[in-house]
Amino acid sequence: MLYPLDNGIREVKELSGIWQFKADLANEGYAQEWYKEKLKDAIAMPVPASYNDITTEAAIRDHIGDVWYERTFHIPSSWKDRRIVIRIGSATHHAVLWINGEEAVRHKGGFLPFEADITDRVWRGAENRVTLAVSNVLDWTCLPSGEVKTFDDAPEGRYPQGHRVQETYFDFFNYSGLHRPVRLYTTPLDYIEDMTVTTELEGTSGLVGYSVQAQGNGASVHVRLIDADGVEVAQGTGAAGSLAVPEPHLWEPGRGYLYTFEASLLDSEGTVMDSYQLPVGIRTVAVKDNKFLINGKPFYFKGFGKHEDADIRGRGLDEALNVRDFNLMKWSGANSFRTSHYPYSEELLRLADREGFVVIDEVPAVGMCFWSETNTVFREDRVNEETLRHHLDTMGEMIRRDKNHPCVVMWSIANEAATNEEASVPYFTAVAEETRRLDPTRPITIVQTMWPSVDRVGGLVDVICLNKYFGWYSDHGQLSVIERHMDQELKGWHDKYGKPIIITEYGADTIPGYHQLPSVSFSEEFQYEFLASYHRSFDKHPFVIGEQVWAFADFATKQGLTRIVGNKKGIFTRQRQPKAAAFKLRERWTGENAKW
Repeated sequence: MLYPLDNGIREVKELSGIWQFKADLANEGYAQEWYKEKLKDAIAMPVPASYNDITTEAAIRDHIGDVWYERTFHIPSSWKDRRIVIRIGSATHHAVLWINGEEAVRHKGGFLPFEADITDRVWRGAENRVTLAVSNVLDWTCLPSGEVKTFDDAPEGRYPQGHRVQETYFDFFNYSGLHRPVRLYTTPLDYIEDMTVTTELEGTSGLVGYSVQAQGNGASVHVRLIDADGVEVAQGTGAAGSLAVPEPHLWEPGRGYLYTFEASLLDSEGTVMDSYQLPVGIRTVAVKDNKFLINGKPFYFKGFGKHEDADIRGRGLDEALNVRDFNLMKWSGANSFRTSHYPYSEELLRLADREGFVVIDEVPAVGMCFWSETNTVFREDRVNEETLRHHLDTMGEMIRRDKNHPCVVMWSIANEAATNEEASVPYFTAVAEETRRLDPTRPITIVQTMWPSVDRVGGLVDVICLNKYFGWYSDHGQLSVIERHMDQELKGWHDKYGKPIIITEYGADTIPGYHQLPSVSFSEEFQYEFLASYHRSFDKHPFVIGEQVWAFADFATKQGLTRIVGNKKGIFTRQRQPKAAAFKLRERWTGENAKW
């Protein structure tokens, strides 16, 4: 799926801003057909943003079900005889979209874009109305997984009639709404629908393979590659082929050199009908001999698990915040991050391409574990065939969106699933096989939390990724046991599968400004001593190829006794200010004695 582009042939109209908004507290919007006319008693709501923290009403923050968005727009007269598309960057988690009261598209999945051709649905020369119903309900057919529990039959009237609770089995707040931009864009009636670019290195030359999918009759394709100075370095014809680039500038970690791959659709007379410019980084990735290779050179992942999360806007896109985060990561010496636990915005990945950050791109398959040997997840009434179909669809959507980003070096097919269960094997075999079919150029992983002795799926992936919290969730506060436990864990995984290992989560909740010597849990001193205990273990094992601290910044979670106004494992506060451990990480990753 191509990112909306304004290039002189294509035009983009931004629909972000203030929309009309109404929470469907009585679950009556569909029955009363709210989409047929303008919303009544609506309030202002910014887009993109989560709606949860915008108002002062707990009923809206904690609402389970549909909310409705609406705004009006006009079609410019210059768009006559053009194809018109509306594109939703994301709607969490289920959405139906109407144009002027007519359904145009529906989508399941809260973290990836969807669009609809509305050429024949819009009115020219008159006001148009777009309406969206967005539901935040999670069940076992969704990614993430969850379930709504109703307490109508609770004994002795302990709950009011119809009382509902959205159960989630993941540790972040279920922010909802329109989190990313809404845009209209145009193309010619004959247009470039999609393109795929792959890159290889042969000696001192680079090869840029490409495939261009177009819609239209009698059109031909012309392509060219342009360097960062605007100089054309290669060109070709045909919908598929490869371009040779002698002595290319490589896209490398910390140096995100980008070429522009331009595809043009020509009519029989050679006139350009449509054109699209795609940023391209020439680089290779491979896993070999317990090493992760980028451009043939061993790469060590230093960085973080993150969240799209901030005050007020929740999970809504904020370009200023993204740039701040990248500056903080560069300051710390980080070179990578994982999109835990869902695909992040396209805007953030485009920034990672430019800044040279390495990304593990993760599908929102989180919540598939009860951490119980008796309460299973992979069974007919929980994670089942319908879940798998949605999982495969979501993998396909993520890969189609992100396949051309040089920053993305590996696909993560799930986080902390119950991989000890026998039924997880055919499930993840299907996901792994489909991921490799859709993109044979990148390694895959699944982020593990089980013990190596009980895991059943590690053989399906190229890299073992581990989330471990010795000294926190087990043996809480006992720093002295961490190194020993981590050594045993790492050896167990490597002995079993013989694959390189990245520790994708390790961390301790830390209250900023809380100090104590000797250290105790939740103090800033404890956090950096905790991390140092892990580092001593990592440094012993040559098959460990990366460390990503959990988490980059504090983030919101549902209310709970173990979460005091959110998860406090951030190296930075939610307002992006450093805790003491940030300086210790900076010293490890950039100091005179840094091993990288």
